[in-house]
Amino acid sequence: MARYMRTVAFALMIILTALPWHAAQAQVIEKKVLSSKAARKIVSAAEAEVERNNWPGVIAVVDDAGWLILIERMDYAVLLAAVELAPGKAWMAALLRKPSQALEDAINKGRVAATTSPFIEMKDGLPILLDVQVVGAIRVSADTLDHDVQIANAGLAVFIE
Repeated sequence: MARYMRTVAFALMIILTALPWHAAQAQVIEKKVLSSKAARKIVSAAEAEVERNNWPGVIAVVDDAGWLILIERMDYAVLLAAVELAPGKAWMAALLRKPSQALEDAINKGRVAATTSPFIEMKDGLPILLDVQVVGAIRVSADTLDHDVQIANAGLAVFIE
């Protein structure tokens, strides 16, 4: 009987201990986070696309808040300022939760007030999505905007696999 009582008391203690945790758990939201390993995989795939086409540049991957996870400045990068531009455009795509092209399009369609935003309003910053949740963004700065998008999409393709 004493053994039974100890078992019941132990089970009750476990249940009571879990209750406050469960209540606290209900007050927070779980979110998916882009790992540095995933960022390396994305950059490696983008780099492979660069090598296939000989378009060296800078590749930046940020988390969902726009903080830099990984940046790769390749040998013979055409535009050295891309070391600043690439993370900036990736930051913008992460924070806006959409491709940076959307802000550039808004400006081109007459929304000139958007030019005063703190974002870099240029094509090719792409959000990294997991299901419908933005977990980060990628931006490539090689030689042309279209090449940049092609390289970034090559990186995104391995994340989706």
